[in-house]
Amino acid sequence: MWVLALTIGLLGYGVDQLTKYLAITHLDPQNPPVLLGGLLRLQLIFNPGAAFSMGENFTVVLTAISAVALCFVLGWLLPRTRHRGWAIAFGLLLAGILGNLTDRLVRPPGFAHGHVVDFLQLPNFAIFNVADMCITFAAVAIVWLTLITGVDMAGQIARDEASAGSMSPEGGA
Repeated sequence: MWVLALTIGLLGYGVDQLTKYLAITHLDPQNPPVLLGGLLRLQLIFNPGAAFSMGENFTVVLTAISAVALCFVLGWLLPRTRHRGWAIAFGLLLAGILGNLTDRLVRPPGFAHGHVVDFLQLPNFAIFNVADMCITFAAVAIVWLTLITGVDMAGQIARDEASAGSMSPEGGA
């Protein structure tokens, strides 16, 4: 499963970096194109903060948190993953972390202080990028796997003790 996760992670990372390159190369921040009847605006910004531009003065801390999260996904989560859904979720998470961490490490104003390239804007919503979409899809998948399907990273269906007890011969069912 780690091959699936790494493949998704690298593909998502590649799409993120390519779209950011295209945004920087072709978008004019003063004249953003509006697409799909106003549903999507390509508004180029350089975000020093996290989601919704929060934490603008904590770029170094956000960089460190991202680096720790990357190590956690690669070193702890992926080696324990035995379920395709979890591998996909962690691959998406990996893509998102890598995409935004790369910006923080290599973009101006400098190492560990870099601003994240954001360029996708929906009406009445924050401006975001492909890495942010990967993180969001990963979060939705994790919630789905945990709360709806009840499957753990090993691929086992988690049953609560009450329903497990009622199914056993001692439970009276």
